[in-house]
Amino acid sequence: MSARFRLPNGRMGSVLSFLGLSVVAGILATVAVTPAIALTGVAANSSIGMFEELPTFLRVDNLPQKTTIYAHRTIDGNDQNVPIASFYAENRENVTWDQIAQVVKDAAVAAEDPRYYEHGGVDPLGVVRAAISNVMGGDVQGASTITQQYVKNVLVAQATGLATEEERDAAYEEATSVSFDRKLKEMRYAIALEKQFSKDDILLGYLNIALFGGRVYGIQAAAQYYYGVNASDLNINQAASLIAIVNNPANLRLDMPDDPDNGAANGYALTKARRDYVIDSMLTHKLIDQQTHDDAIAAPIEPSIHDAPVGCTAAGNAGFFCDYVVNTIRNDPVFGETAEERYSNFIRGGFDVYTSLDLDMQDVAQQAIDENIPKTRFDGVDLASAASAVEAGTGRIKVMAQNKDFNDSGDAAAAGENFSAVNYNADSDYGSSSGFQAASTYKVFTLIAWLRAGHTLGESFNISPKTYNQADFKACDATYTGEYQVANDANERGTRTVMQSTATSINGGFMQMGQQLDQCDIRKAATDLGVHRADGAPLEDKPSAILGTNEVAPLTMAAAYAGIANHGLFCTPVAIDRMVKPDGTDAAIPASLCSQAIEAPIADAAAYALRGVIEGGSATASNPYDGVEHIAKTGTSDGNTTTWTTGASSKVGLSVLVGQASLPAGLDEYANLRALDLDSGSAATARHRIWLPIMEAIDARLGGDDFVTPDSKYIRGVQVAVPDVTGQTLEQAKAVIEGAGFTFQDGGTRASDATAGLVIAMDPAGGTQTGKGATITVYTSDGSQAGATMPNLTGQRSDVALQALAAAGVDTSKVTVAYTATGATVANTCVVAATDPAPGAKATISSPITLTLYSPTGAVPPTGCPQ
Repeated sequence: MSARFRLPNGRMGSVLSFLGLSVVAGILATVAVTPAIALTGVAANSSIGMFEELPTFLRVDNLPQKTTIYAHRTIDGNDQNVPIASFYAENRENVTWDQIAQVVKDAAVAAEDPRYYEHGGVDPLGVVRAAISNVMGGDVQGASTITQQYVKNVLVAQATGLATEEERDAAYEEATSVSFDRKLKEMRYAIALEKQFSKDDILLGYLNIALFGGRVYGIQAAAQYYYGVNASDLNINQAASLIAIVNNPANLRLDMPDDPDNGAANGYALTKARRDYVIDSMLTHKLIDQQTHDDAIAAPIEPSIHDAPVGCTAAGNAGFFCDYVVNTIRNDPVFGETAEERYSNFIRGGFDVYTSLDLDMQDVAQQAIDENIPKTRFDGVDLASAASAVEAGTGRIKVMAQNKDFNDSGDAAAAGENFSAVNYNADSDYGSSSGFQAASTYKVFTLIAWLRAGHTLGESFNISPKTYNQADFKACDATYTGEYQVANDANERGTRTVMQSTATSINGGFMQMGQQLDQCDIRKAATDLGVHRADGAPLEDKPSAILGTNEVAPLTMAAAYAGIANHGLFCTPVAIDRMVKPDGTDAAIPASLCSQAIEAPIADAAAYALRGVIEGGSATASNPYDGVEHIAKTGTSDGNTTTWTTGASSKVGLSVLVGQASLPAGLDEYANLRALDLDSGSAATARHRIWLPIMEAIDARLGGDDFVTPDSKYIRGVQVAVPDVTGQTLEQAKAVIEGAGFTFQDGGTRASDATAGLVIAMDPAGGTQTGKGATITVYTSDGSQAGATMPNLTGQRSDVALQALAAAGVDTSKVTVAYTATGATVANTCVVAATDPAPGAKATISSPITLTLYSPTGAVPPTGCPQ
């Protein structure tokens, strides 16, 4: 770009300009007219001394370049890295000298600096011509050589790369200010630069750094943007048109066809005029012949704009994963001190960012979601579905898909209901989601804490629905009060083992386990496997957390289950495999942190229980039955508003969520997914229809090993005989059971002929072999079936008979009276003729009893008969 700058208007300004440039010309006449003198650094006078005192070292940094994110795809049977998104502050791709057509180099020199290969960085003749022109026309010309323009562009590039806006503005003003001081410094730098680099190197740098309009920098990006070709393939018309833009990038750019001054309608008149000047200059300096000149002049300017998409919106179904990568760079201190600095380095650094995403698996995941979950509201319900897959042993994220199209324009809703910038798979800091209730997928951490405490999968307890006193739970950080009512999804009742409770996700079983544990231990099992709330708050440890009230991200749960599947070796999820600088060296990246989070025998025992979930339990519908063993756990939140299937093969952990992004239209509570029928089936079971094909694709690619069978002590444990406490009082039974190492539970009363308050039944029964610590439920008699012998009441008046029954312990409210005329006289009226049961018969104290009384009137009760 030919530099222009203005001094004060009017003749005085022109005179001052003339004098200033004359001083420069005088200096240069002594210092820079010939390279021999310019290189000596000898000051002939005070003016030369002043010039020599200016700074000479110009740091030529790496130019801002485009950063590209890659993901894996199998092409022709080979795993290849393919680009999914690019980022840049300046759309630039540096090229070498041989990658630029000679016609471009000739056009640049002819138009911008014909004496380029003759002067030493500053052209004294050009300075003199500019001084005279300034006096004559009053318009200040800078007489900038290609080297000087390169210097200015380097200073501008350095300014835009500074960390803060204040620093950038100050440096940019210094680099572009219209002043004699700036021009003098620029010349000094130019002379010094020519001592450091060859002419070809400087011209190459100039062509790589020059602005070609908008955010297009460098000849390669310009060639691709305006003509869809490489810089090496530009013809004379194209080359001259691009070099023309450099003269005034804002006004001569070729991507504004509707511009009335320089658009398609007038053949890009302004650019054409400058292009023709470039071509004329090439002819003048004998760089082309007359015929080539004439043909080029006659040719129209016909740009073919090829946009270079920027950002994650261009990443297709990998858009949310791409955004996760960008947020990783914003958040991780390995990339810089502040988020602003990290992102600036990222978009200017020209990195090749190779990620862990497998696009083949990603396509399967996206298809599974799209076939089951709509992108827009369905019957008013704003569904949110997500799937994350994490590789066991490495933490590499293989899949990250959801039921929205990525748009981070700041107003995604305006673009359409199908667009969003919220990543349902990730935490708030990595995608703006506050997470979803983990529901029963969180129960696995109670299971792990249970096994760590020495309990077994074979222990059993009464899992019937129950109202719990929260004060009975050991709370690590607080004491909770009040009641907590727990029901089972299928209303299961009775006794179940831990294994059974896990397989069908029985709430009562896990509450019984949790009541015997410290809630701190459950929370620790979760945090050991990297589980945390998506909003950054501490994990809750109240009793309801046992059933999964903490709100988490699918990515978090996928990584946790991958750790369980990998014998307790947990690796934090990572998205970046490698990050390469423009010079081919590796940049530092955040590494996955792997640790033995759960003791291997404990993890294997938990996995054994989780196999029962997908092999006949609540996750059976998710099982691909493809020859690879899996573990899994389902989850359904209160009100059936959110559902999950989270599990793993030995190779990959996979978590699938189907929830709701916002409240249904016009309602103040979330929808019941069991009442929502989608085109593909029930919304509540869509998790299975999504999880299965994704895991099937993962298995096809990676295979999987069988899970180990844990030591029998974790399955059955030490079997102990249950003490028989029948016939004892409730207090006596409790003391005996707890003394034997079991957990006591009062099952309430049952109708019995035993004395009220005595134990009449146990579950499991006395003498049964079961795991130590198991819950023993006892039931006591209510005394309602206690036995009594029917006294002989015949010949007694009715009132005397009732008193005798009461004395025998009979509930007299159960006594009915009948009348008979047979044998009745006035004398025996109201006297007992017969009883049912008969005298001497056995009856319970609550059995119905009938007294038949004499009555001369038959069935009609006689008057005055005492009751």
